[in-house]
Amino acid sequence: MTRKQKRGVMIGGGVATLGLAVILVLFALKDSIVFFHTPSDIIEKGVAAGQRIRLGGLVEQGSVVRGQGTTITFKVTDTLKDIPVTFTGVLPDLFKEGQGVVTEGVLDGKGGFTADTVLAKHDENYMPRDVAKALEAKGVKLGASAHPGQLKAEMP
Repeated sequence: MTRKQKRGVMIGGGVATLGLAVILVLFALKDSIVFFHTPSDIIEKGVAAGQRIRLGGLVEQGSVVRGQGTTITFKVTDTLKDIPVTFTGVLPDLFKEGQGVVTEGVLDGKGGFTADTVLAKHDENYMPRDVAKALEAKGVKLGASAHPGQLKAEMP
């Protein structure tokens, strides 16, 4: 073998090793990767029940109902569709109707969502970037001074 062929074999072996490492990492992380969806996305794409996802949008006005103990139900909307969410636990202090929210959990198979994590906005102007982009794509009007990562939603 010439030097050029040896170098080619070494480079090819390195690329193959790196490719195998990437495949193994992605395979190992496949169960912990959680995708973000809006209510419209879930209904349109037919996301399977029991699949772990992040559901984001706005807390629908008048939908928050406190149940037994720390159980609470509310609806997450993107102004086109909404999905009822059930959460048992302590909500963030800034959680309220009409504000941006991201919940993490599973679809229950009955058209609802069971959340184990609820994240609310942290100040008056912040909305998670994914939520803001998804809402803009669905036609929700966002404040005039809004920009990605710092958006304020206006309900139509």
